[in-house]
Amino acid sequence: MQRMFAHWRQDLPASLVVFLVAVPLCLGIALASGAPPMAGLIAGIIGGLLVGGLSGSALGVSGPAAGLTAIVLTAISTLGSYELMLTAVVIAGVLQVVMGYAHAGVIAYYFPNSVIKGMLSGIGIIIILKQIPHAVGYDKDFEGDESFLQPDHQNTLSELMNLTGYITPGAVLVAAACIALLILWDSKLIQQNSYLSLIPGPLIAVVAGIVLGGWQDGFGDHGLAAEHYVDLPDLGSGLGAFSFPDLSGIFAPQVWVTAVTLAIVASLETLLSVEAADRLDPQKRITPTDRELKAQGIGNMVSGLIGGLPVTQVILRSSANVQSGARSKLSAMAHGALILLSLLLIPGLLELIPLASLAAVLLMVGFKLTKPELFRSLWKQGWAQFAPFIVTVVGVVLTDLLKGVLLGMVVAVMHILWKNYKVAYHVEPHRYKPGMPIYLELSEDVSFLNKAAIMRTLTEIPDGARVVLDGSRTVHIDPDVREVIEEFVAAAPARDIRVELSGFNNRNLIHKIASNGTVSCAQ
Repeated sequence: MQRMFAHWRQDLPASLVVFLVAVPLCLGIALASGAPPMAGLIAGIIGGLLVGGLSGSALGVSGPAAGLTAIVLTAISTLGSYELMLTAVVIAGVLQVVMGYAHAGVIAYYFPNSVIKGMLSGIGIIIILKQIPHAVGYDKDFEGDESFLQPDHQNTLSELMNLTGYITPGAVLVAAACIALLILWDSKLIQQNSYLSLIPGPLIAVVAGIVLGGWQDGFGDHGLAAEHYVDLPDLGSGLGAFSFPDLSGIFAPQVWVTAVTLAIVASLETLLSVEAADRLDPQKRITPTDRELKAQGIGNMVSGLIGGLPVTQVILRSSANVQSGARSKLSAMAHGALILLSLLLIPGLLELIPLASLAAVLLMVGFKLTKPELFRSLWKQGWAQFAPFIVTVVGVVLTDLLKGVLLGMVVAVMHILWKNYKVAYHVEPHRYKPGMPIYLELSEDVSFLNKAAIMRTLTEIPDGARVVLDGSRTVHIDPDVREVIEEFVAAAPARDIRVELSGFNNRNLIHKIASNGTVSCAQ
């Protein structure tokens, strides 16, 4: 316990920032999911207090995720009720716990750094593009949307074109003032002040937004309207604000299909966010991924039982947490406690926060995630790093997080296959001189992926040559490649090619042609 509070001076201010960002995101994701607004807030509380406490992630923040909105929305329609969808959430949580014990968290370590960096940059660009409308008072899209295609049949780019007719001067004033304050607060003038540096800039920006919003009463149509503020659900109904799972459908096949889908997608989003949060961590701590899956599973079980949306670790809130100076999991837990306390004690104060001031905070988060220096750095590292990175960036922006990462992974794997295709053997046929041997040295592992390249190389060897096939370093040769070599050796006499096999003895290779007169074998 003492260790948890070791960095409270940094963690508690950071938790305030994450809390301010999380509330509208929780409400927006619930709206987009077709769920009660309270469901998003419940998931935010569970993601902070419960998952944050059980997780081994120092800086990751969990809560409802935009990537699950389509699944939840479809599930509610397919299953016929929100209560049956909650049953699927509970089952999904159980499956995640099982995945944790089965060590499925190891999947996280297979994401290349270039893809993770591309995902972070893509999320940064999405945040900027999605928050520009809110910054000018065009609030048609819900907070927290990360997909290119939107439920209202618009997309990220069309919303930017549509906002020109809905610009609210009051919102622009709030956003501009808040951005100016955030830039000032990041300057050396403030950061070198021992007192002012303790106050998080986003908190100052939000307070300024509240003041500027209240000052606009005389702006008329040019000022902020009710739609430009955070809108909390009515909590006056007590337990009536909560929903509970319909456990009578626990054996229904469609419920299980939904549960498995939620478990897989939520786990993938969590593992991606874990890798990204660890990448952002100044102390470079490594999150135990199996423990993370167990924590997320328990969180989903509890969230589903009391009417909350499914939870995952979320990169947007985790990024805001890191950039606000958090040092430990106390920040994530405290943000969940703040959501709970604010709903009980100060809901009216939250409704005074203009969405434009929160947009300013998120715009700065987005910019820090996708700085131009990162693009230049990856470009200098060569095409092998830059190609998966830029494909991931474009994929995340123009589709969604999971599809974008999948596209980046495909490019990274294709590069590996191409590299394997090129380095499975070494040969320099262009240096061939009559009377001199051509050496073809096989690598340690020769797979079926190298079949075409080796076949082409052997075909291009000139007639009458002397060829040395060196397998002294080879541990494994795929049967397909072995067959190609055997066929080449068998056809060698017809082309007047003499073949020498070096290092193939005692490897049970090329035994069909060992007695061929054109072949000699050496240790």
